[in-house]
Amino acid sequence: MYNQGMQLFPRCSMGAAVEPLADGVQRLSVPENPGAAYCLAQLDEYARLTRWAFPRQAPVVMELSARVSAADLPGTWGFGLWNDPFALGLGVQGSAARLPVLPNAAWFFYASPPNHLAFHDTHPAQGFLAATFSSPLIPSLALAPGVLGLPLLALPATTRLLRRMIGWLIKDDARALEVDVTAWHTYRLAWERQVCRFWVDGEPVLTTQ
Repeated sequence: MYNQGMQLFPRCSMGAAVEPLADGVQRLSVPENPGAAYCLAQLDEYARLTRWAFPRQAPVVMELSARVSAADLPGTWGFGLWNDPFALGLGVQGSAARLPVLPNAAWFFYASPPNHLAFHDTHPAQGFLAATFSSPLIPSLALAPGVLGLPLLALPATTRLLRRMIGWLIKDDARALEVDVTAWHTYRLAWERQVCRFWVDGEPVLTTQ
């Protein structure tokens, strides 16, 4: 694995693990039956930093080889770059608490149903994706009044209207990937100043502004 000198640190919830194996391979695992508990096994370089201190700016190239234990794992998994928009630490030891912001991300990401990771109906929202989110840098305190409207998300009509409004503000792009994720593949992501590019095993799969 290489990623322009990133030094990655393990971060796990109770029962999860990051285990170094031979030849620089890392195995990330969570319990098979976690119940209602949130589970996380992660390697990152930003856990203890404020969001303004995150070290990566374009241009960045990240490349790694990866596989997972099953094609239909529940929850989410992936690798790439993001601004940790929602975490608030998530109760995981070693995590800094952060106020929410709008998402900015470029990543290879898998989301099992009922996840829906798209603001535009023309984009794939589940499964294994090469995807980006691009948002304006609105201060967290300016977003705080939106918390008052969260109960309205229980209403389907309100949810549809909110997605259309957010889709005007947050630009996203994605491509569904037909890849056997249980086999080893090499994934490459280039975040440039005007464009993001994705490859799988040397083949381009998405180029987006």
